[in-house]
Amino acid sequence: MNKTARERMLANEPYIAIDPELESMHKKAQNLLHAFNVSLPDESEKRREIVQNLFGSVGQVFEVKPPFRCDYGCHIYAKENLYINYDCIILDCNKVYIGNNVLLAPKVQIYTAYHPLDAETRRSGLEMAAPIAIGDDVWIGGGAIICPGITIGNNTIIGAGSVVTKHIPANVVAAGNPCRIIRNL
Repeated sequence: MNKTARERMLANEPYIAIDPELESMHKKAQNLLHAFNVSLPDESEKRREIVQNLFGSVGQVFEVKPPFRCDYGCHIYAKENLYINYDCIILDCNKVYIGNNVLLAPKVQIYTAYHPLDAETRRSGLEMAAPIAIGDDVWIGGGAIICPGITIGNNTIIGAGSVVTKHIPANVVAAGNPCRIIRNL
């Protein structure tokens, strides 16, 4: 059986993003994001409903500050007590798992999407996406970038401005470009 573009995307296989199903999902998410990002500060219940409709799942206790951006939203799975500060971006072309008690500082960028290394293949429009998993009790500092396919262990702190290109284990402070372990917790 031939896989759909979405099935290929979620399997970290090459896919074409201009597929009708993906374009429809993207448009739906962008409409929800527009409503979220122009909502008034006192419209907290409206914001909650939008995030609940946008994300694949989210715990009962969460706060997402606008502006927020993502591709589809439905591939973001967050547990309890999530805090996403201003100007965060989650490119959820593959699944993004976020544990309990996770704090994302302003301008954190989480990217599942990537492109082929070969220029000719890139010109063909093929893309890929690898899942990201963020454990419980993780704090990601401002402006950090989480690259495709990364896992961050429980109770870990990622320093501001870090570029996470490799898996980071549990119970550490890691920072830098590329991100590396600074000390154990």
